[in-house]
Amino acid sequence: MEKTAFDAIYENGVFRPLSPIVIKEGERVHIVIEPPQHGNDILSLAFQVYEGLSEDDIKQIEKITLDRRDFFEEHS
Repeated sequence: MEKTAFDAIYENGVFRPLSPIVIKEGERVHIVIEPPQHGNDILSLAFQVYEGLSEDDIKQIEKITLDRRDFFEEHS
């Protein structure tokens, strides 16, 4: 079977495709659930910031971002 993607609604414990799909009755499939893409909403844009980065890169960026000492000048 060829890899295919389709939109569905989960109702009463089953996934109901929103358009016809070609699949044999009783055929086993692997389902990956992801929310629909809504274009450039703020959450989608926020996740794109980390796209392609390793977990270590992300941790380092978040550490720098949360270290507020770099955001303010020191006054002696």
